[in-house]
Amino acid sequence: MAETVTPAVDNPPPASTRRERTGWYVYDWANSAFQTTVITVFLGPFLTTVAELAAGCAIDADSCDGHVYPLGIKVAAGSYYPYLISLSVFLTVFVLPVVGAVADRSLHKKRLLAAAAFTGAGATIGFLFVTGERYLLGGALFLVANIAFGAAVVVYNSFLPQLGGPDERDAISSRGWAIGYLGGGLLLGLNLVAVTLLSEDGNPERTLDLARWSIVSAGVWWAAFTLVPLRWLREHPTAEALRGGGNVLTDGFRQLGRTLREIKAYPLTLFFLLAFLVYNDGIQTVITLASQYGTEELRLEQDTLIVTILLVQFLAFGGALTLGALARRIGAWKTVLLSLVLWTAVIVAAFRLPAEAPLPFMLLGGAIGLVLGGSQALSRSLFSQLIPAGKEGEYYGFYEISDKGTSWLGPLAFGLVFQLTSSYRVGLVSLLIFFVVGFALLAAVPIRRAIVAAGNTPPRVL
Repeated sequence: MAETVTPAVDNPPPASTRRERTGWYVYDWANSAFQTTVITVFLGPFLTTVAELAAGCAIDADSCDGHVYPLGIKVAAGSYYPYLISLSVFLTVFVLPVVGAVADRSLHKKRLLAAAAFTGAGATIGFLFVTGERYLLGGALFLVANIAFGAAVVVYNSFLPQLGGPDERDAISSRGWAIGYLGGGLLLGLNLVAVTLLSEDGNPERTLDLARWSIVSAGVWWAAFTLVPLRWLREHPTAEALRGGGNVLTDGFRQLGRTLREIKAYPLTLFFLLAFLVYNDGIQTVITLASQYGTEELRLEQDTLIVTILLVQFLAFGGALTLGALARRIGAWKTVLLSLVLWTAVIVAAFRLPAEAPLPFMLLGGAIGLVLGGSQALSRSLFSQLIPAGKEGEYYGFYEISDKGTSWLGPLAFGLVFQLTSSYRVGLVSLLIFFVVGFALLAAVPIRRAIVAAGNTPPRVL
């Protein structure tokens, strides 16, 4: 039976059902497994170890000054993973806005969601074959998975304006993030049990195998739970999509070109986007490289890192809902600014953490959890107010360049500083600039005027 398509309207967003909103939440549950188990915990240490093996270092070495040579380029083994992150984000700059433009012109956004999600999940499952010194295979699979992850989130985020009005989106977005943290935390907890029960003292090869299987489990989880939103979400095509005609892909490229020419008509939206790209690059770098920092600099055991990230996940569930509630009182804009002050304090505290001291690391992880979900959820919903109607996919394509799991300047700075100084602590200090500059830029955005300029109705509290 053909799927019912709800026509787009110019005034309030189409009414959404509880089932549809639940389906949207479940995709966050699905893809957060990749963010948490793969990006945040296992992949950094795993690929770093594989690169160190390829560089001729012992698997249990405390440090390694060896190099690998991808495509003939000399790279310190400890910098391989941060450089991969930067490369993946460089590639998404060209991919994600096009995906968003295509989504805006498509009658079947759920098919785009399925294609991107299953591609990313398949690449993640492919880590089953990253054994021995196959750091190049691991790097290639990560690039495919992370780009597909971002493409799927672009399509997923473009549904948000269709699920509620201006005064509802902060709550909807916060619930999505919160449920995502629960899903990511649950799978991570299962992996924690597996690592604890199956690891063997003095057998680093077993630890590496368990990390690989944990990565694979995230791909399976991602693919399986993606079936729910594909079933429950409804299509709400834009007026442009309903007019039809032409080829969706080529028209998407043309539309992107028009948007790039016309985007100067919304300078305040661009200014907010610039602020977000700066401060969220810092947030994503902390999330992505925390595991590597804990392993290589603080010399913490893998189970300590997993317990800490697990703590972050469950506290982030409450943190997302708490900051969402705070946003209803003082506004999302002020709440995000407050969260950036807290992030700055996190970086300073992380720099001062002692090595081989699990408890302070866990306490800092708890602080991160309380601020993490809210800062990201409210940024997403706030940006939805600044997007001209019918352009959700395109604008979220630019937004996603520095959203979940993607950042490039932070990892690049971190990797360069490490290569020059061999100090992860010094690399960490370089991230302060992202939060300080991001705060200044966001504070300078006249948010109510920006929402009106985009043709939207501001919520009651900003």
